[in-house]
Amino acid sequence: MNTPRIVSLLPSATEILAVLGLQPYLVGRSHECDFPSGVESLPVCTAPKFDPHGDSLTIHHRVEDLLVGALSVYRLETETLQNLRPTHILTQAQCEVCAVSLGDVEAAIADWGSPSPQVISLQPTVLTEVWADIERVGAVFGRDPQEIVAGLRQQVQNLPSADPQPTVACIEWIAPLMAAGNWVPELVRRAGGIPVLGVDGKHSPWLSWAELAAADPDVVVFMPCGFDLNRTIAEAQTALTDPMWESLQAVQTGRVYATDGNAYFNRPGPRLADSARILWEIFRHDQAQGPGWQAIARVGAGG
Repeated sequence: MNTPRIVSLLPSATEILAVLGLQPYLVGRSHECDFPSGVESLPVCTAPKFDPHGDSLTIHHRVEDLLVGALSVYRLETETLQNLRPTHILTQAQCEVCAVSLGDVEAAIADWGSPSPQVISLQPTVLTEVWADIERVGAVFGRDPQEIVAGLRQQVQNLPSADPQPTVACIEWIAPLMAAGNWVPELVRRAGGIPVLGVDGKHSPWLSWAELAAADPDVVVFMPCGFDLNRTIAEAQTALTDPMWESLQAVQTGRVYATDGNAYFNRPGPRLADSARILWEIFRHDQAQGPGWQAIARVGAGG
């Protein structure tokens, strides 16, 4: 294979390339690719069409306005992309509000002529598909990922069971409420919890306050898509002032947690193994903070 020139338009794909030892061949990235260290210096090939600042509800309305108008949520910087002369472009076909879509990429390169870059589209919904994507990307570039994938599987599967097993609601968006689906329910079970509201391999569902109250989980974990730990803590503090939180036993017992969803749970790549470990630490309930997560004070209960 000639020396590849790779553009990754997806943070999880960038992390997959890095764990496979392919980071030196990256020549471009999305505006959200920020890990591992060094990728920030690469040319940026995407940008959001909405202002990403503000609270959850404000961002939700901005994105909804674009979708109602049948518009893409992200802009592909086609001139930058073409100037980079990529041999391979990694993108996704899973979520139109998560990153530039496969259709956008295919349309952008349609008139480039020959040779056109190979487009690799990732669309995992459960952990086995995440590991399979790592293997598939490795195969494209002549890398053997078997040892890497085996190690990630082992990290997730070898966590000691929590006793007793708590019921757990993972919140992927705060206003309006959204439960975390796809690979998150499996992560909860692997970490020793019992997931409620989200479903394995299914898109994250919108959630009513009544549904959350009816589930009345032992533990609530905030992991808003695209929010780091500090932003999640601030946003969750606002949500916890809602009187409806008072009825939740997780609030009453102080078992509400914020996580860095952007770095961990939202990215279907190698760091999902770290995400499982974070949940395991949370369920042990013997500390208030660890890397990537923090317990939240009982704001809704006046504490």
